[in-house]
Amino acid sequence: MKKIEAIIRPQKITETIKSLKNIGITGFTVSQVVGRGKQKDTQGVYRGKNYNVTLHPKIKLEIVLSDHMVDQTIKTIIANAQTGEDGDGKIYVYPIIEAYNIRTGESDETIDDLTVKEGM
Repeated sequence: MKKIEAIIRPQKITETIKSLKNIGITGFTVSQVVGRGKQKDTQGVYRGKNYNVTLHPKIKLEIVLSDHMVDQTIKTIIANAQTGEDGDGKIYVYPIIEAYNIRTGESDETIDDLTVKEGM
């Protein structure tokens, strides 16, 4: 099992999720985050005063899936989240050592099958 964390632009989340569902990935977690990379600062205006925006709003998409789905999932995320500009984001892949079903308390060795079939 692997965990994919993708940090993407907020305006790209809808089409990315739709495409992930099309390849059978229905279980994921989405969080609103802010971060900093190569993307330049921008100017904002609040109550008539200018300020620098140094942390940019992003979406973090977390997916746990079987090893055989990793490459296709990464390609799908890139194809749908990429604009070609600084600030498009990053994808990280981590190994999952163990998983547990909270409802049953049992070790969940079939989590990769559930992610694809039922959507955790």
